[in-house]
Amino acid sequence: MQAELSSGELSELKRRARAAAQKERSDAHRSYGETAAFALAQHGLPIVPGEGMNIVSGFFPFTTEISVLPLLAKLASEGWRTALPVVLGKNMPLKFRAWAPGEPTVAGVWDIPMPPETADEVLPDVVLVPMLAFDKRGFRLGYGGGFYDRTLAQLRKAKRIEAIGIAYAAQEVAEVPHGDHDEPLDWMLTERGILRPERS
Repeated sequence: MQAELSSGELSELKRRARAAAQKERSDAHRSYGETAAFALAQHGLPIVPGEGMNIVSGFFPFTTEISVLPLLAKLASEGWRTALPVVLGKNMPLKFRAWAPGEPTVAGVWDIPMPPETADEVLPDVVLVPMLAFDKRGFRLGYGGGFYDRTLAQLRKAKRIEAIGIAYAAQEVAEVPHGDHDEPLDWMLTERGILRPERS
């Protein structure tokens, strides 16, 4: 159990954790990145489309993130409406636009592909969340911009959603440093399968 930390102590812990996590993810990506991406697709989601859960947001892989593109293609074939996030600016939550694998994209922030402005804006029911590390309690380590934490907090006030962290199994750590504004995950999905957080 994490002891109460000052904001400075928490920031320093996260900084060190990110450096270690980047290496673990890079090693995993180099060793079995393509195989892992298709393993995600085989596992699928722990949720089926319907009963108010019809839109799933994925993401284009950035640097050594595990790719969810094969998974999105499978989900689209199963009846899900798929989407991608759009970065609007610093300290702002993400927006989401409808997009299906094979449809055109434009370059977004950091040159990450995103749907064009003509695509429909949607509110996802399921959000696939990239991360640097995760623990058994469902806390994730991101890049430090807070985009997904702000977005999940906003979505959770508006409707029921499921946040599913996406990572290589090697990215699991004993404990992720976290604060009050860090939004926990509902599930984690790795190339080894689906995990449900162990809440105390």
